[in-house]
Amino acid sequence: MSRRMGAVLGVVAVLVAACQAAACPDCEEPPRPVRPAWQSVVLPDTPGVPGRPVLRDATACAGRWYVVGGVVDLAGETRPAAWSSPDAMSWVPLPTAPVTFYGRQHVLSAAACRDGRLAAVGAKSGGAHGNPRTGTWRQASDGTLHEVDAPFERYAGPRAVNVARLAAGPQGWLIAGTRIDGAAVWISPDAAGFALVEGAPELAGDERGRTAAYDAVAVPSGWLMVGALLPPGGTALAPLAWSSADGRSWQRAALPVVDGRGQAQRVTVLGGVPVAVGPVRAGFGSWRLTPQGWRPAGGFGAAGPGVASAAGLVAVGQRLVAVTRDGDRHALWLSVDVGESWRVMTMPQPVPDSGDTAVAVTSTGDRLLLVTDDGKTSRAWWAGVSDLDR
Repeated sequence: MSRRMGAVLGVVAVLVAACQAAACPDCEEPPRPVRPAWQSVVLPDTPGVPGRPVLRDATACAGRWYVVGGVVDLAGETRPAAWSSPDAMSWVPLPTAPVTFYGRQHVLSAAACRDGRLAAVGAKSGGAHGNPRTGTWRQASDGTLHEVDAPFERYAGPRAVNVARLAAGPQGWLIAGTRIDGAAVWISPDAAGFALVEGAPELAGDERGRTAAYDAVAVPSGWLMVGALLPPGGTALAPLAWSSADGRSWQRAALPVVDGRGQAQRVTVLGGVPVAVGPVRAGFGSWRLTPQGWRPAGGFGAAGPGVASAAGLVAVGQRLVAVTRDGDRHALWLSVDVGESWRVMTMPQPVPDSGDTAVAVTSTGDRLLLVTDDGKTSRAWWAGVSDLDR
């Protein structure tokens, strides 16, 4: 009886599989996750009151690696912190030199570098309304990271909305963000002081809707920035990109998306080709800039239980690595075909998606650097580029 029943069940299983195949002849098993051989690194304690490091961003250039964030002590007080390494394995803390009351409490949230010099954006909530008190930092020739004093309304004040990402390139430095009238930038030739560009035609909002900028990257022709547009009376954002030769005059381009919904939140350049990623209705999408304009590249992931966002994108050799958040957790994704297809990358430890967590990636040479903060501990790891072929 058991043999006969087993044979019947076997036939049923074959029939079910055949029916599934007939219903979806083109379906394929999802690709196996990429499993890098992550190597943990130790970031030494910084001078001052002992506390827990909070890591927020990482960058690399000219054979130098940087991690930025802050330290929070047992009393809940914060201070800025940064580390540097020649190889992504051995690290030293950088001296910091704040000059303002809030600068002494900054947590550095965004970083970029050029010619082996670091610059960063930091903030600390405070004041009567608890708004972020934002400022910038610039590394001197002796390695010290100095706060750059600036007028209060340069980054804050009644017209402030958001100061987002920092980019570096041959022309200097550019910060992407948003003011009350839409997308805006702050530009500088040397990171010693930034000039605000707001209300610029095509960049700011107009009769077509309100704009917001999230990230930028240097390109041979100047700058490329990505963000979103909220049409008048609309409830869904549409992805946008801008280009500029000087950071002051901008041209706008809509990124194609199936149902008109989405945001372009991170951008990088791989092999001379700009690629952007961001959330769309079904999960996440990627776009590639061609001589004919922006075109969809590929989709990946799935809609999560909360607000989805792209938290990072970096070129690693001939590959792309993206960081996403879906309201539940952070995830890493790898593309080997300029954004056309994506595979999940395993992380060395899970990182939930909440207000006090973060994941960032950067790369140079033959290594990828990952920094994480799960809300309790902050860690850093590196993996070789060859590991991404596993």
